[in-house]
Amino acid sequence: MQKKFQDLLHQYKLQVFHNEHDQKSVEDLTKECLHVTDEVLHQKFHYHFHKLADANRAEIINMINNYTREAILPQVVEKLVMRQIKLEKRMQLMMEFNQKLLELLSEERSPEKVGR
Repeated sequence: MQKKFQDLLHQYKLQVFHNEHDQKSVEDLTKECLHVTDEVLHQKFHYHFHKLADANRAEIINMINNYTREAILPQVVEKLVMRQIKLEKRMQLMMEFNQKLLELLSEERSPEKVGR
């Protein structure tokens, strides 16, 4: 029984490693990440002034907003999306591992009940 648990755990670890490091998986992950990042960045976000600002101040705020959206935000969103997608895939593998583990436990329990 312990050997079967070790084999299942080892199989799970291999799947996670291949999922995050295999060339094909990395390419798929990158494509998915870039697609989601593009969707997020194309959403329109608006801000409005509570008080009417003068033209110079509005222009400075507009420049800061444009710089942030074009230079900083894409890399931040991409890293967040990449982390989220990796965690979702790892969670899916963990669910499969738990399902196999429960099936293994139910198989081991059945002969005990029959023998009693």
